[in-house]
Amino acid sequence: MTLFQIMALFLGLIGLAGWVNARLLHWPSATVMVLAGGLNAGVLLLLHQVFPAGGAGQVIAAVVGVNFPQAVLGYMLGFLLFAGAMQVDLSELHRRRLAVWTLATVGVLASTGIVGGGLWLAARGLGLQLSLPWACVFGALISPTDPIAVLAAVRAGKLSKMLEVVLQGEALFNDAVGIVIFTAALAIAIGGGLHPLDAIGQVALQALGGLAFGLAAGWLALRIIGTIDDYAVEVTLSLALAAGVYALAQALGISGPIAVVAAGLLMGDEGAKTRMSETTRRHMREFWTLIDEILNALLFILLGLEVLVIPFDPRLAGLWGAALVLVLAARFAVVLPWGAYFQVREGQRHAGLVLGWGGLHGALSLAMALSVPRGPAHVLILSTTFAVVIFSIVVQGLTFGKVAAWHAGDPAPASVE
Repeated sequence: MTLFQIMALFLGLIGLAGWVNARLLHWPSATVMVLAGGLNAGVLLLLHQVFPAGGAGQVIAAVVGVNFPQAVLGYMLGFLLFAGAMQVDLSELHRRRLAVWTLATVGVLASTGIVGGGLWLAARGLGLQLSLPWACVFGALISPTDPIAVLAAVRAGKLSKMLEVVLQGEALFNDAVGIVIFTAALAIAIGGGLHPLDAIGQVALQALGGLAFGLAAGWLALRIIGTIDDYAVEVTLSLALAAGVYALAQALGISGPIAVVAAGLLMGDEGAKTRMSETTRRHMREFWTLIDEILNALLFILLGLEVLVIPFDPRLAGLWGAALVLVLAARFAVVLPWGAYFQVREGQRHAGLVLGWGGLHGALSLAMALSVPRGPAHVLILSTTFAVVIFSIVVQGLTFGKVAAWHAGDPAPASVE
């Protein structure tokens, strides 16, 4: 199949699944797209078994041939993070910066240790070969909350502005920190000789470098935009900013995700308030909302279709269950201190539950798992990651609206559109 035919197929799936959801289900879009992708993968496998000479085999080969890590980390992530950052209230984020930064840094490191150590012990108890360094690789890739899934869940829930910003800000920044920690953990696991203290230094350098670069690029872009009043040109400049900042930051060896988030925060806050006309603000908002919705849908359709390439072994079911418990336990261990603070000092009902259950995992974790080199740990890490991600998006995604409604004091479950 040609690239155009593959894209036509994916867009057709997105449109059909979106129509069914809007017409009948009214579920979170991410959940519907993942389920639609998985369902279509099952149909393709069935058709290929029944009609081996049909076209299903060609479609399966095309899907298997998609480089999921490259699609996520190389193409989509920068635009999705930029779009997500533009939705965040920068002044409220500044007020909650201590909570956001501790959850995005110390929280990810602590979760990596808890999950990694726990999974290593669980694997030993189950008689599986998984060394501590490779278990920590899994802990590093699964600990960051997925910004795409979290932002979708936050939009669907009835949350206070404060908890909404904390979840959004944490998800936007901790994925960048998680990528750096994962890279360092992977280097240690494959015998790269990287000392843990050096790894922490790399995390700090890449994160701070990305933040400074993104703010500088966003400031410069806003000054350029402020000299004209042409919404088509200004929207194009914002698109160039998102792509350019992400690509150049990676070329410079600093965090592209943090750089593009910083640029998006400036564009969405200062740009919307002081540098753009009302017409430009409206077109800018509508453009990036559309980009966000389409890329989100495409990403989660791809995630569901990845069931075609995941090596499943029923004998690993015990490890998957242990990983689910560990990931949830680590998440609540990290967020409960802040949840207690918000509940006692600011009257935020069930804040710990909201922060814990709202920490969804998604495509970013799977992309990192797929990039793990082939070896004895590859199948264990990849299949376990997929199990946790599917549980997170389907179970947590479908129930987060009810948790948010409980937090808001709404006796009825929050409707999800």
